[in-house]
This record gives sequence, C-alpha cells and structure tokens, in this order.
Amino acid sequence: MVPRRVLVTGASGFVGRALVSRLCADPRYTVRAALRRELPELDVRVEPVLIGDLSASTDWRITVTGVDAVVHAAARVHIMRDSELDPLAAFRRTNVQGTLKLARDAQAAGVRRFIFVSSVKVNGEKTEPGRPFRADDAPAPLDPYGVSKHEAEQALRELAGTGSMQVVIIRPPLVYGPGVKANFADLMRMVAHGVIDNRRTLVALDNLIDLIVTCIDHPAAANETFLAGDGEDLSTTDLVRKLGAALGRPARLLPVPAACLDLGARLLGRRAIAHRLLGSLQVDISKARKLLGWTPPLDVDSALRKVAQHYLTAA
Repeated sequence: MVPRRVLVTGASGFVGRALVSRLCADPRYTVRAALRRELPELDVRVEPVLIGDLSASTDWRITVTGVDAVVHAAARVHIMRDSELDPLAAFRRTNVQGTLKLARDAQAAGVRRFIFVSSVKVNGEKTEPGRPFRADDAPAPLDPYGVSKHEAEQALRELAGTGSMQVVIIRPPLVYGPGVKANFADLMRMVAHGVIDNRRTLVALDNLIDLIVTCIDHPAAANETFLAGDGEDLSTTDLVRKLGAALGRPARLLPVPAACLDLGARLLGRRAIAHRLLGSLQVDISKARKLLGWTPPLDVDSALRKVAQHYLTAA
C-alpha cells in the first residue's frame, strides 16, 4: 500500500507537533509540515515547507501538490489580552481569509479531504446544566475568535459544495497534555483554592489527535462536524484534585464561593480566564461515537498523569 501524504499546518504548535509525531509513527502516512520558521528538532521523516504567515495572499499551490489530505491546525489563537485595535479583523485575516485561500488551493490541487481544527467557541461560551453542546447545534459564537472560526467553517462548507474535496470540522474545547502552555497552568492557579460546583468537558491532547487521525480516512467523516472531548465531565474542583493527585501534591481546597473568585479575577484583570473554569461547558461527543465508532483512547486520570510526569520532569 502506498502511504498517503498528509499536510499538517501549524506543525510547530501544541496540537500540530503531536499530530506530526503520531502520523510519523503510522506507516499509512507520509507527512508534509507547513512551518512559519525552521525547526531543527523536526523528525527526519517529515518533509518541511516554510510557508510564513497565513493570509489571503499565501501561495499554497506547490505545498498542496501531491497531498491526499490537509489537517489545518494553524490559526490566530484566542488571546486573553489582545492588543489589536480591531481583534475581529485580525482574526478574520488569518482564520477566515487565510484558511479559505489554503482550502481553495488544496481543492484545485485535487486534495481529497480537508480537516479543519475549529473550536467549541463556535457553539458558545457556556452551557446550562444537563444541556451539553452538540455538534449540530445552531452556532452561537460570542468573541472575535469564535466568530472567525464560525465564518471559516461556513466558507469551507460552501467550498465543499463546489467540488470533490470533502471537509471535516472538529471543534475541541480546552486541550491539555504534556507541555501544555499558559492557559491551562493559569486556570489551575486561578482556582487552586476554591471549591467550584460546575461541569466542564476538556480534551486530552492524545484524544484529540486520535480523533483527527480517525477523520483522515473514515468514510463517514466526510462533510461532517464533530465535537471533541474526553467523554468525562468534571467539576473544576475535581480537576484540581485529580491534577494534585497526579503530581503527588494533594490539593488543599477551601470553600471560597465562585463569586469571590470571580471578583478576585476581575481585580487582577483575569476575568476571562476565570470564566473559562468557573462556569460550565459540557460537550456531547456522541456523534463521533456513533458515526465513526470512535472512543477516546485515554481516560482523564491517565491523561493528567502524563501532564504531571512531563511537568515534574521539566521542572
């Protein structure tokens, strides 16, 4: 069997690096990695392509030639303190216009499938008890990042209707795993001394990567939208306790009301961070389970142990 070539954008990012590593270990695939800058530690089995910034003028024609599938993980990511005068315009330049240019060049080159790593922010910012977000819910993005991802999804669906290239959309919530950066660490520090009664769905990096790889070839994934998650909802308090146990440092939580934590976050200019874990955001992954036969391979406790081991080794 001839391996299929997969182009991964955002290959130097948190998700992109893990995806490239997973694909390199699978004999079914060869990997072409789109990079903004050279990575000396890149796997020798990867074909690197320096592409620069993602915009409406980026020329992808050579990069997508001979590619079977594109996994588009590059984006202007959600920023807690955005310095742009017009954040929505900045997000649109990269996440909408840049994405659509890549997709058009891919379609013209005969790429079979285009997988877009979107965001659960397309669904909204919070859920009511017992009413998790579902993949086919009406979108309700609230911030510029979520709006840009929604607009990109719409543009990709329209493009898919004009040719043979299939589009798959995956919306992850907060992603965590070994090497996770500031947001997850900040969130943990923010709530480490409070008892929070909420429900959150997160997705371990390994689980998200497994879903992406499943969508590269699964026939039923064509032109569908999926939500990613661990399949286990936790309160923030439970998450902090589990992480403390994984680190060998049991969390000593105090009954501080969520309203007090929210007030403290506002005074510190961290209200946006607090909102991400003080409130509830549940995700229903049943569509991926039923349509793809997909099950998250890693449970939350195992995933947190991996995070803890990496943290303790790097400390």
